[in-house]
Amino acid sequence: MNDEGVKPTLDAWNLIGIGGYNMACLLVGIGLGRLVDGWLGTVPALTMAGLGVGVIMGVVGTWFQIRRFLI
Repeated sequence: MNDEGVKPTLDAWNLIGIGGYNMACLLVGIGLGRLVDGWLGTVPALTMAGLGVGVIMGVVGTWFQIRRFLI
């Protein structure tokens, strides 16, 4: 049977995966920022930069994950 043209459905497992991906991006960004801040002694600067990078990576990754359900 040919399933061309059939859109995948967005279910609870997909949403849990997207949420987990976003959480991982934020935690890794903040963690790496704090780690480098500890080495350099620039306490809030790189933690905030890591948070920003984590948010951007979360948004981009979320877009790539949900794009297949929208198109």
